Amino acid sequence: MSLGDEHGARGEDGGYGGTGQTRTRLPDSAGDVYGGPRRGNRSSSRSLVTVVGVVVLLIAAIAFANRGGGDSGSEDGGGGGKAGAAPTSATGERPVKSKAAGIPTGYAQDDQGAQSAAANYTVALGSDGMFNTAKRHEIVQTIADPSALDQLQSGFDADYSAAFLKKIGLDDDGGAPAGSTFVNRTLPVGTKVTSSSADAATVEVWCNSLFGLTGDTSTKPVTNGWFTVTLKLNWASDDWKVLETSQKTGPTPVNGDNPVSGSDEIGKAVDEFGGFTYAR
Repeated sequence: MSLGDEHGARGEDGGYGGTGQTRTRLPDSAGDVYGGPRRGNRSSSRSLVTVVGVVVLLIAAIAFANRGGGDSGSEDGGGGGKAGAAPTSATGERPVKSKAAGIPTGYAQDDQGAQSAAANYTVALGSDGMFNTAKRHEIVQTIADPSALDQLQSGFDADYSAAFLKKIGLDDDGGAPAGSTFVNRTLPVGTKVTSSSADAATVEVWCNSLFGLTGDTSTKPVTNGWFTVTLKLNWASDDWKVLETSQKTGPTPVNGDNPVSGSDEIGKAVDEFGGFTYAR
């Protein structure tokens, strides 16, 4: 399903969704360890046993946290081999060396390159730049496959209509009201290749998002959301390019107990904390 068919624009609840989206504490001591009277050897022995016990527990906890997947054996079948990397762990390879229109480009023609491309393209398509016509065209023209450019562009233009922008509190150029900051960020959590060949790949990108308007008078405060974007990529012009995209809600974790920050704090954080180039 294409971006145009899926209404690739960002929705009021986060994601791209327009209408119709398928988108460690040591145990307490018995008293002051420095100010109390000296104890006999028996007490010292007990303290030593306690410390040794804590160390053993910590070592066991660290070993458990660092072990590999569900099997007890190592990858090579022996007991001393290095555990395999989890599917979502980073490789350490630099994904790209260039940018176009502020978007990382120039990926390797392999699964890792496709995943890195999908993550960074998802960030671009889920950014506030998509709400401004000129910036939106620049983004889409940078990441779209030539054969799909016209369809993707027209689909996005329809999604980001003046009526839609007005509905979420923005002007015709995607600007926020005076005294407010528009927040629209997509934050990839992980990627997965579901199919691939030498010149094509389908990649799923699991994402968190921030979306809304800061400001004391805002009726659309900044909220977060969870969704998974699927991108169909084609190898063209020595890079991965987008053919189609679709989206579905979730997987969504349980909300934590963090206190909600004030509007000013959120707006300041958005201005001060920059984004990343994502890599598989």
